[in-house]
Amino acid sequence: MSKWAPNMPAKSAKALLVCCALLTLAGCSGQDDLHQWVAQEKQKKGAPIPALPVIKTFETFQYNDQDKRDPFSPSTAELQQNNANAGPRPDENRSKEPLEMFALDSLKMVGTVGTGSGLEVLVKDPGGVIHRVHRNEYMGQNYGRVTSINEDHIDLVELVSNGNGGWMERPASIALGEK
Repeated sequence: MSKWAPNMPAKSAKALLVCCALLTLAGCSGQDDLHQWVAQEKQKKGAPIPALPVIKTFETFQYNDQDKRDPFSPSTAELQQNNANAGPRPDENRSKEPLEMFALDSLKMVGTVGTGSGLEVLVKDPGGVIHRVHRNEYMGQNYGRVTSINEDHIDLVELVSNGNGGWMERPASIALGEK
């Protein structure tokens, strides 16, 4: 007895199995049409490829004429303005002070020491270290120079780029931190 058809005699099961095998082999023999169609498609020519477009070459223009200005270089008025308004420049020759490593808004004024012209300010950096700062010392990343020290705030002048290759002064201050 076969396990697929328990009520079918063994002879009938063998006949059914032979029929299935013959049908499977008959399905494989019909590939001649497929091979013939593939051969015909390979013989067909494809559509022609369009020609590449012609690349236009452009003539270069030299701005040698005195009456015409080169649009890619600054005008004489702009050059004169930059020279006349050179403005302040940071002192690149001096060595950086410790508080110039930190952004100005990350520094905190925590108090003052002394009186009158000998007044010093105590400034705390982000690492928790307290520094004594005097007038004309530098702090912040924009070349901030301390211009005056008061008991409740410090006044500074920072040098920032004006976007045209020059520098401009910008006032800033740090107030005594709230307790």
